[in-house]
Amino acid sequence: VVEVPNLIQIQLDSFKWLKADGLKDLFEEISPIDDFSGGRFELRFGEHTFKEPKLTERECRLKEATYSASLYVTVQLTVKSTGEVKEQTLFMGDIPMMTRNGTFIINGAERVVVSQLVRSPGVYFTATPDPTTGRPLCSAKLIPYRGAWVELETSNRDILYVKVDRKRRTPVSTLLRALGYTTDDVIQEIFKDIDTDPDHKFIETTIARDSAIQTEDEALVEFYRRLRPGEPPSVENARTLLENLFFNNRKYDLGRVGRYKLNRNLQRNSEVRTLEKEDMIELIRKMVRINNGAAKVDDIDHLGNRRVRAVGELIQNQLRVGL
Repeated sequence: VVEVPNLIQIQLDSFKWLKADGLKDLFEEISPIDDFSGGRFELRFGEHTFKEPKLTERECRLKEATYSASLYVTVQLTVKSTGEVKEQTLFMGDIPMMTRNGTFIINGAERVVVSQLVRSPGVYFTATPDPTTGRPLCSAKLIPYRGAWVELETSNRDILYVKVDRKRRTPVSTLLRALGYTTDDVIQEIFKDIDTDPDHKFIETTIARDSAIQTEDEALVEFYRRLRPGEPPSVENARTLLENLFFNNRKYDLGRVGRYKLNRNLQRNSEVRTLEKEDMIELIRKMVRINNGAAKVDDIDHLGNRRVRAVGELIQNQLRVGL
């Protein structure tokens, strides 16, 4: 007979993780904070501690109070002009604490945070049959833990398109040029071993579609136009936008799970939590292979493609918004 496990252990473990590592990760993520002009002060968050709750669980129920503990963080302020460092322990607020039963007591009422079942970060390949010819056309979704979603799709005219954050679609070759793969020959060289179907030349057709764009700068400006219609585009703005969208770890994070799933799906072994140019290349290569029937699609309903966000992670996300 199997012993019945502690059924709320997942809640207790998750909150314990939040109190130790979850908060530490958050403070590391937002450190250092620079002053607005960017040259005088720098603020860094260090160790954090919780004081003992002022009231016991029973007292909170009787007095209709919240069962919480005070969070204190050691903060360092560096004055850049003199190099002086001031250190102080700051009170950051009262954080509700979890009881032994995995619940919270808010104003005397017992509440519980329900775990979510969400689509795991990573990449998903699906194929939808073309209504006129019936042949499957591959599309892919790249879902980060936080940041811009990237969707790739194949049109029935064999053109591969990319959409960022549900904005207007752009031929994939424009994005590749913006990433530094500028000439037609370079792009065709990358895909020549897999784009082998004589009837459907995906890469050739896509390149023909954006024939007006030849340089990296033109591609960046075009990409910027699609994402920010109505704003005057400049190469510098466009480069910053692309950098922030995918390669800045403050704005884009695949998460540990997302990077692991991406590596498995694209046969890579990277440790970087943001996107890399090679990820994009492998993504498009796999799409072409699926379109040619040389690779399989994913099942998005499979529970291996979902994960549980427990209480610690849900609270961490809310704290991130606050910070």
